[in-house]
Amino acid sequence: MIRYALICDEAHEFEAWFSNSQAYDDQAERGLVECPHCGSLSVRKALAAPAVSTSRSREARSEQKKLAEMAGKVRAHIRQNFDYVGEDFAREARDMHEGRKEARLIYGESSAEETRQLIEDGVEVTPLPDALAPLPPKKAN
Repeated sequence: MIRYALICDEAHEFEAWFSNSQAYDDQAERGLVECPHCGSLSVRKALAAPAVSTSRSREARSEQKKLAEMAGKVRAHIRQNFDYVGEDFAREARDMHEGRKEARLIYGESSAEETRQLIEDGVEVTPLPDALAPLPPKKAN
């Protein structure tokens, strides 16, 4: 048996046991490895290091876990309360700023140049670090 530290696309960390490394690979490829926290099937092996436990390493892991949980809450809040506008973010934000569209909470993607221009023009935007940016909603089949 082998134990893997796993992480889903929502940054939930968990462990799972497999009979061998091939068993993990086979199950993951078939979409059978699921996050127990959110049900995501987008799961990968987490970076691992030798387990040398000290009070300092336990404290660091505890802090890292707290940060990951907070980041997950931020991503969930954005997904639940903001409209995803994809690559139209800069245009949508500018249209709302200039009164061509009704103001609402949005998130999406924009280039660094588009973001810089929005900020220079006084459009209220907040670039998010990757750890806080939610994945785009899954497209319906």
